[in-house]
Amino acid sequence: MTYIAHNHLAMRKFFYVGAIGLILFEALNVYFIMPMPGSQRSESIDLAYFLYHSRINFRALFILFMALGLIPNWRTHRWTTIILLGLSGLAYWASNYYMAADHMFYQPKSKAMAPAAENSIGQEKLVLGVVNGTEARAYPIQLIAYHHQVLDTVAGKVLMVTYCSVCRTGRVYEPSVDGKPETFRLVGMDHFNAMFEDSRTGSWWRQATGEAIAGDFKGKSIPEYPSRQMTLGQWLALYPGSRIFQPDTFFVDKYKGLARYDSGLGKSDLTRTDTSSWAEKSWVVGIVQNRKAKAYDWNRLKKERKIQDVVGGVPVLIVMGKDNMSFFAFKLPEDYEGFRMDGDSLRAGTVAWDLKGATPGNAPVLVPINAYQEFWHSWRTFHPGTARYE
Repeated sequence: MTYIAHNHLAMRKFFYVGAIGLILFEALNVYFIMPMPGSQRSESIDLAYFLYHSRINFRALFILFMALGLIPNWRTHRWTTIILLGLSGLAYWASNYYMAADHMFYQPKSKAMAPAAENSIGQEKLVLGVVNGTEARAYPIQLIAYHHQVLDTVAGKVLMVTYCSVCRTGRVYEPSVDGKPETFRLVGMDHFNAMFEDSRTGSWWRQATGEAIAGDFKGKSIPEYPSRQMTLGQWLALYPGSRIFQPDTFFVDKYKGLARYDSGLGKSDLTRTDTSSWAEKSWVVGIVQNRKAKAYDWNRLKKERKIQDVVGGVPVLIVMGKDNMSFFAFKLPEDYEGFRMDGDSLRAGTVAWDLKGATPGNAPVLVPINAYQEFWHSWRTFHPGTARYE
């Protein structure tokens, strides 16, 4: 009888180990890739990746333990068994559905691209704009900040338009790895930045840099496609024939939560804006040239309207449009100085350029370069050697 009692107790312990282990595992599986207290400031990506991609094995082990002790525990502690089974099921559901990134932020069910005459987006709204040949398209940040990525084809080129509202990072990529087309899904975040998973290897990719940070593709990057951020009104002034991504009516309520995001007036601790300079959520404009990064204070750019500098040995010019929200960056000819803003035109002496960088005269074209508006905490995290323009 003593042996039977000890064996019964041991079997019951299996159930508790399995149930508690499964609950803790599901919690950790979410903790490292979601904005939980402390999780996004730790260097835990390798552990998070291991747990996530070993989840079938861990779950099978804990469920086996639970099964071994289920009947003995049911006979003697029925209500405890019911509660732990319920908590285990709830933890699994929360981890795989309620707290899963791609179940919180869905892709558009329909994708309408309207010409300016049929557009429903306000002229003051910020957009990410792309051009391929003679075709231009604009994607309102309020919309893509919810979806996180929108796939589109522009003049035959497949593009992945992405945005992370927590970092204020807009990027456009060609969704391919080593020249082969790839599909990506939102899987979570790392250091507050949206993270995608490819369908081929399950590697994890950082939205702000396009670099794989875990998995078989670690160290590889997906090609970035040139994009520019500005108000829709400014974009249409430059590209009047552009088409504009329209709201998907299925997600209207989701978009409303980001209605004030463009101007930085959102109240969420994750997406709010610091109006001072160089604070965690202050806006900066970041530029990378020849692998050298530099950040420019948004408040200073608004005040001075244009900043001429050198980044990585490359002369650059950053200017602010008259709407105080549109900004532009160019690579400069070395023999030009004294630039000034004249409305939404650039001038140096008697030469004038539009904000595409073109001039009707014989002066050289100003070459647009990628420049990014984002939170200071994001830029310095993903460009750890960045300089600050003082």
